[in-house]
Amino acid sequence: MKKITLKSVTLIIVSTFSISSCASQPIYRTSTTPLDTVSHVDLNKYLGTWYEIYRLPNKFENIDCKNITANYSLREDGNIKVINSCTKTNNKLDQSTGIAKVVDSVTNAKLKVSFFFFFYGDYWIIDLAPDYSWVMVGEPEGKYFWILSRTPTLSANTESILLAKAKELGYPTQDFIKPKHVALPQ
Repeated sequence: MKKITLKSVTLIIVSTFSISSCASQPIYRTSTTPLDTVSHVDLNKYLGTWYEIYRLPNKFENIDCKNITANYSLREDGNIKVINSCTKTNNKLDQSTGIAKVVDSVTNAKLKVSFFFFFYGDYWIIDLAPDYSWVMVGEPEGKYFWILSRTPTLSANTESILLAKAKELGYPTQDFIKPKHVALPQ
């Protein structure tokens, strides 16, 4: 009989988590056209705080969150520190810290992001305002999608244009979640 080691138990747990997490996230994007990224991202301009304007449902963002932000800052090792924050309905702050690594240094538009050990997901910048005031982020399989802004709201015109572009890319805009950004009690 084989002896069960901590290494084999860890491998089983990690494998199970990987398989179950991959299987449980639906693929939303219906277009068969490959997803393109922007031609270049100036990472220094990209750093800072972004507000979530729209997203596809996903298993790691609670539906009851409001004031959802992502803050990106440069780490000493050249990677990017990611802090995702949201306020729960009980007004408690919920934060998650991760790391982003550039995987396409020619464009800086393809990154891998991790919030859990060595499990990385694709983070592709598929459209970006020239002044870095808004961004559309997706991943090649169509599981994830976000529209982010430097401000808690977008103009109706900009929002309409971005939603039309998302639909054109094959994303089901009718399924998008639009979190609230509200002033919190002092």
